[in-house]
Amino acid sequence: MFIQTQDTPNPATLKFIPGVPVMTSGTADYPAAESAANAPLARRLFQVDGVKGVFLGSDFVAVTKDEALDWFALKPSILAGIMEHYASGLPVVENAPSTDEADSDDESDIVRQIKQLLDTRVRPAVAMDGGDIVFEGFDDGVVTLQMRGACQGCPSSTATLKMGIENMLRHYIPDVREVRAAEL
Repeated sequence: MFIQTQDTPNPATLKFIPGVPVMTSGTADYPAAESAANAPLARRLFQVDGVKGVFLGSDFVAVTKDEALDWFALKPSILAGIMEHYASGLPVVENAPSTDEADSDDESDIVRQIKQLLDTRVRPAVAMDGGDIVFEGFDDGVVTLQMRGACQGCPSSTATLKMGIENMLRHYIPDVREVRAAEL
C-alpha cells in the first residue's frame, strides 16, 4: 500500500491518502482518544505518542499532532499504523453514525439553500484541505457552522468563514447577514 501525504493549511494537521476508500459515507471526527471507541483506525493512530486528533474523510485520514512535535518524527509511525489497520481487515468505523444532515420537512427554504450551497461549493473544497464543515443552524440571519478535521483550529479558518463562505452565502441568499463558527 502506498500512502500519499499532503500538507493542509493547518500546520498541526497532515492529510494521509491511502489510495482506498476510508469512509463510504459522511465523515467522522475524533478530537480525542476517548471519542474513538467505535473506530479501530482512529484508536490505532491515537496509540502514536503525539497524535491529538483524527478526522476520517471519504478518501483520506487527517491527523492532528501535538504542536511541540515534528512531523518528521511522527509520520513513519502514522503511516505504519494506517498500513497495519488496512492489513488487519478491521473496519475503519464500527456502527458509524451518519454525519450527513437529512432534509427535514420543517426546514425553511433558506436552510435548504444554505445546505445545498455548503454541500456543492464549500465541502468539496474544504475536504481537499483535510477537513469538513457542518451546518449547525440559521437564526435571525446568522449561519452557524462547525469546522472539523484540519479546519478546526486552523489559522486560516476564520478567514475562510468570513471572506469565503460568508461572502458566497450573502451573495446567493440575501437573508444571510453573517457566518459564525460554532462554539465547541
